[in-house]
Amino acid sequence: MPFDPASLKYDANGLVPAIAQDAATGEVLMMAWMSAESLARTLQTGQVTYWSRSRQAFWAKGESSGHVQSLREVRIDCDRDCLLLLVDQEGPACHTNRRSCFYTALRDGEEQEILKPIQD
Repeated sequence: MPFDPASLKYDANGLVPAIAQDAATGEVLMMAWMSAESLARTLQTGQVTYWSRSRQAFWAKGESSGHVQSLREVRIDCDRDCLLLLVDQEGPACHTNRRSCFYTALRDGEEQEILKPIQD
């Protein structure tokens, strides 16, 4: 059946959370927001495009850093209110120059940095 972006459950701002996961390793890379239009752009181009809430603008991942996310597959959760993007990630996914945005862990009640920035 054809996909209808209107079938997703967007929040009051017209956004849905999208989790980027490395298609090869399964590593969770980041979470960002998508609008119906950013999802359409992603599906059309194959380059993941998010909606930046801080800039109020489309954000093609890697457009300034070169750390592009190429889409392999979109998965929709059972409630239709969250997306899982299986991607091929070029370089770090996080703006802090780490492979993943999830570089802090809570262990024994303490925060621990578990990923260091990638050195160029």
